[in-house]
Amino acid sequence: MNPSEAHVHSSGEPVSPSGEPVGSLGEPVGSSGGTRPARTLWVDAGNGAAGDMLLAALLDAGADPEAVRAGLRGLAVEPIDVEVTQVRRHGLRALHADVRAPRSDVSRNLADVTAILTAATLPDEAREFALAVFERLARAEARVHGVAVSEIHFHEVGALDAIADVTGCALALHDLGLLGSAARVVSPVAAGSGTVRAAHGPLPVPVPAVLELLTEAGAPLRAHPAAMELCTPTGAALLATLATGWGPAPDCVPRATGTGAGRADPEGHPNVLRVLIGESAGASGWATAEMRRVDTTVDDLDPRLWPDVLEALRSAGAADAWCAPALMRKGRPGQVLSVLVPPDRLDAVCRVVFEQTTTLGVRVSSVERRSLHRDQVAVTVAGGAVVAVKRGLLGGRVVTAQAEYDDARAAAERTGRPVRDVLAEALTAARALP
Repeated sequence: MNPSEAHVHSSGEPVSPSGEPVGSLGEPVGSSGGTRPARTLWVDAGNGAAGDMLLAALLDAGADPEAVRAGLRGLAVEPIDVEVTQVRRHGLRALHADVRAPRSDVSRNLADVTAILTAATLPDEAREFALAVFERLARAEARVHGVAVSEIHFHEVGALDAIADVTGCALALHDLGLLGSAARVVSPVAAGSGTVRAAHGPLPVPVPAVLELLTEAGAPLRAHPAAMELCTPTGAALLATLATGWGPAPDCVPRATGTGAGRADPEGHPNVLRVLIGESAGASGWATAEMRRVDTTVDDLDPRLWPDVLEALRSAGAADAWCAPALMRKGRPGQVLSVLVPPDRLDAVCRVVFEQTTTLGVRVSSVERRSLHRDQVAVTVAGGAVVAVKRGLLGGRVVTAQAEYDDARAAAERTGRPVRDVLAEALTAARALP
């Protein structure tokens, strides 16, 4: 086919008035075959974190407020809106996001929230992120209260404003191109001290759910002199879900910053959360991330169970999981299970290994993963069918591409052509795109 018949997927990059594709911060992508460098997010939670603070910071950094409002209007709940205003906190300019929602006595559990998010018209990445946040919240609350996840009614974290905060942050992150393969680093988190009144009565700060969330994620804590709640459960769940690493700002070229304000304006510190959005500063052309590798050897598991184990590991947050045959003691055949996982999902992955295999122990090692930047395009093959193609990019150059097999098979059935011909045509067209 003629490469001019190919096109970027309609759910991909927006275009400038001149027709050039642009990044989510509005900068044109070079027309000489270049593509947007990998995005990096750094969240400064040194003065705490809450859902509305993160949402405001992302909006201040350039996320489209109308895209967020449109997504929130699609939730099957009482009407929700977000009012954004400029404020000052301890002398610093910041953005404040005020969720406007009616008072509601509806008590929602995880299944209710999951149904709301699943039924809503949201970008897939944003929906998956929001679901992961609420699943993490439910697990933490269940462990704190010693009950099953299904028995958790979120109280504060399940209220309309928290649904708006979590979904709004998911939409803002998606709009900024910060979900998927983007590197997202979070500073040590200030949690505060003192007591706070919750649905179950007075609780010590940090509240148990916050400690559970940060502990599971392996998040570093930062001492802070303020005797108040600085990190809410919703804020902790958002940070734990988005973080691919913890620490100071990573090497990057800064492109945008945002400052989100909390409701209070204490005298002792600026009640703000900051974000920095940058692009990879390295010349290598690939993304680098610290990962954990989990290995264990098993020789007594029904082999029919391995596909389910691998799928459960990926659902728990593993970046990859695989098995390799091994010869065990006395000639017994076995499998070496290996899992590549971000540090914040290590405990969840180990839990799956212990619960769904027969192993008594695992080996954990630190590894560095280098991965190509990637995108997804859609091409039109002969016969008018559209096939999605994932591409791996090195320095803006397409070095690998893989067509979605189900799309190619459907196109082949529609046109009566061999699947291999459709795959070859789709890959040729995808490689020809800038």
